[in-house]
Parts: sequence; C-alpha cells; structure tokens
Amino acid sequence: MVRFRFRSRSRSITAVLSLACLLLWPLMCLGIRSFPNNGVGTESGFGYSFRFAEAPEYRNGVECPASSNREFVSSCDPSLVHIAMTLDSEYLRGSMAAVHSVLRHASCPEHVFFHFIAAEFDPATPRVLARLVRSTFPSLNFKVYIFREDTVINLISSSIRQALENPLNYARNYLGDILDRCVDRVIYLDSDVVLVDDIHKLWNITLTDSRVIGAPEYCQANFQKYFTDNFWSDPVLSRVFGSRKPCYFNTGVMVMDLVKWREGNYRRKIENWMELQRKRRIYELGSLPPFLLVFAGNVEAVNHSWNQHGLGGDNVKGSCRSLHPGPVSLLHWSGKGKPWVRLDMKRPCPLDYLWEPYDLYQPHQLGRGKDHQHHQPLVLSTTISIGTSSGIDGVDVNVASEAICAPGFWLLSPDTATAGLIGFTFNRK
Repeated sequence: MVRFRFRSRSRSITAVLSLACLLLWPLMCLGIRSFPNNGVGTESGFGYSFRFAEAPEYRNGVECPASSNREFVSSCDPSLVHIAMTLDSEYLRGSMAAVHSVLRHASCPEHVFFHFIAAEFDPATPRVLARLVRSTFPSLNFKVYIFREDTVINLISSSIRQALENPLNYARNYLGDILDRCVDRVIYLDSDVVLVDDIHKLWNITLTDSRVIGAPEYCQANFQKYFTDNFWSDPVLSRVFGSRKPCYFNTGVMVMDLVKWREGNYRRKIENWMELQRKRRIYELGSLPPFLLVFAGNVEAVNHSWNQHGLGGDNVKGSCRSLHPGPVSLLHWSGKGKPWVRLDMKRPCPLDYLWEPYDLYQPHQLGRGKDHQHHQPLVLSTTISIGTSSGIDGVDVNVASEAICAPGFWLLSPDTATAGLIGFTFNRK
C-alpha cells in the first residue's frame, strides 16, 4: 500500500494528490474487477484475432494431497508444482497447447501453478493475455508478470535468427527475481513444447550436490560449435570450463533450484557473459551460450525423454525432423519451424500432427454455437521406445469435471533491477 503524507495547509500538494488519485483510480479498480470467463479481451482488437476453446476440466487423482484452502491457492503452498513460461502474442498458441498438455497428463493438475512472464511491449497487453488464459482454463492457478525489457535490452547481441533476439527469451535469467521468494523450485518450459507424461515425474528429480539446474544433456553434440573462434583462441576464456566436462543442454526444459540460484547470484554471472559478448563476439546463438558457459558440466542429467528437441528443424530452414530413438515424455519444436505455422500453411511435418490435438485455437469463431468442438488430445505412451516416428500408442487419462473459478488481481512492488511490475493472480473460488 502506498501512503501519502502531506501538510493540511498545503493546498498545492492536495491538488496534486487529488489529480494523482483520479489518474490512478482506473488501475486501482482492476483490483476488484472480474474478467469474464466466457469472453476475451478486445483491447486494440487483439481479442478477436485469438480465440480458444475452453479446455476440458482436469481434476486431481485420489493419490493427490488434499488442498488446505480450495478458495485461494497461494503460490507459497509447498505441495504445488511450479511451472514458468513466457506469454506473448507470437507464441500464444503454442503456450496454450503446452499448458493443455501439462494438465491433460498431470496426476495432480489442481496442484500445478503456472507463472507466466509477459512481454512489456506486445500487441496483446498482459491483461488481455490473462483474460485469454482464464477463459481457456477456468480453474487454472496462475500469475501473469510483466517483464521489463529494459532490464536486458542493452545486454542482447545480434543472433543468427532474429527471433532469438526477443528480450522475452531472456526472462528465464530473471526467474529468481521475478517469482515469489517462497517459490524455491520451478520448471521452466518453452512455449513450443507439449508434454505426454506426468509433469510430477520431472518435478521430483533430485538435484544432487551443488547443482542448480537439471536438464537432459547431449554429450555427443559438438560443443565447440556453440562458441566462436574468438572464444576458443583466447587462452583465458577457453579455460573457463576448467575441470568440468561440458555437454550441450537445451534451456527450453529445465528444473531450477531457485534457492541456490539466488544464493549464487547466477543472474549476474549470466549477465557478465552477455556483457563480454557485446565486446568480443564469443557466440552466435542467442540466450543459450551464457547458460552453457555458467552451467555446462555441472548439470543434473535428466532422462532424454524429457526433451525430444529439435523438431522445429535448424535455425535457418526449419526443415522436418524425426524423433530421437527412445521413450518420449516431452516433444519440443525448437528451431525455426513451429507446428502451428506449418499446419496453417498446409505444409506440416509428420510430427506436427502430434502437436495438433492439444491445439485449442478457434480461427474465425466468435461464439460457442452448436459447431463448437473440443480437440481431444492424442495421448502418447511414455513406455514405448521410438526407433522411428511411427508406432505410437495411446493410453487413457482421467478427465474431469466442473469447477467455477474467478480471477483476481495482484500488484507487485516495482523492482527496477529486475522484472516484475504488475502481476495478475488467479485462483479457484
């Protein structure tokens, strides 16, 4: 709460404060205003270009912990699984499909809490994005935060693909500052993934010793290609890995210990490498290399099933690719090609059809008439081994019922050093 102190005899100060109250009152009203569950925002006409079917309701299984307060789920509840994702108009369709897949396969979907980091300057305001999420997932527990792009904009260097220069790609660097201090662990997911396994399995992995993050490692990849000759030819820089045996890992799927992250000030360590990059040009590939420089060789190795990455092809052509051999828990369309774009262009890759059943997007549909349909997701078995992109079986998952939910609103204290300015909190009613 902001408190104003002033002298009663100062009419000028009173006048200024009165004017401020008039200007700020619309924002304060947002604290008590409900966003309708059956509609979407219409600011700048954006709401009409994105409409999504309401997802089926997913409820906890009998083995899930009982909720202590069904009316309000605090992000500090220790029984929650925390997931952080970015949210913007360009990748919104992918984000919705990702959330849908998480809920569909979670054994305790009511104990999943999403933290959405929204772009500060986006055609869709965070308020519109929050309405869209709420109307699509009425019982979802989530917050929407505004990511201040000036936090990182001066640290970003050019990349081999312009999309990799988006400031929102760097929001993962600041999760320790953006999220509540009581959130001591989070799973970060890119917006171009779908899960076909229970998110609780990934959540429950152990980060041993001093490891701060867990992710699938790919030690057979050519690690040297992620850095330029300027890096490898410098005798000081090239010794940064020391006794570590660095392996490539993809930052689109990570389990992060935020307690260790904050204590070790890893945000600053990543920023230091970004500052050096601006001066020396030691890598070409966006937000990934600083993570490799800080963590490669000291990552908790997660089973490869949790990041079947590269399905979007390379960063130039975005050509079709097949699955890696082995089990599948998460499909990741990293690379230039995105499944929703290729499907809309009528030029999909074979694996794009595995993403499509989670897509809730409704093109050119303004209401819920008799033609309204839900997509029923294809459920992939996580016990099968994939040698090719065929032969995927399905298993059934409990679907669920009806819960009535209403949104709320929450203001974060401004933090000029990090990211959060305004956040929307949504809980069950």
